[in-house]
Amino acid sequence: MKREFSLARARLRYKQLQGQLAQVDWISEGYVQDRGPGAGGPCYQRTRKVRKKTVSVALSKQQYQWLKTAIENWRTAQAILSQMRKLSRQVLFATVQNPPRRKRLGKKVLGLI
Repeated sequence: MKREFSLARARLRYKQLQGQLAQVDWISEGYVQDRGPGAGGPCYQRTRKVRKKTVSVALSKQQYQWLKTAIENWRTAQAILSQMRKLSRQVLFATVQNPPRRKRLGKKVLGLI
């Protein structure tokens, strides 16, 4: 069964997402990997994009562990922000008057799915 849009429910959900976002600790983007012993190079490595180029850096075990957590936090923050953007668009298109249109816009066009 499809739920009707509720501004009160949307505001509550948005506040919950803000609270979740506030709980996110240190963040970093990129990718880290544990190459294991005998890999012929550094055991721990971080890669990221800088001006469309991949940059790799050798890491200590402590740096690897710290960055691994920070990258997980980054992904969590991005997922929360994505939900907040979608919810914001739902509120916008449900509460602010649309211009006259010949046909109704779909959810994909509005960025709701």
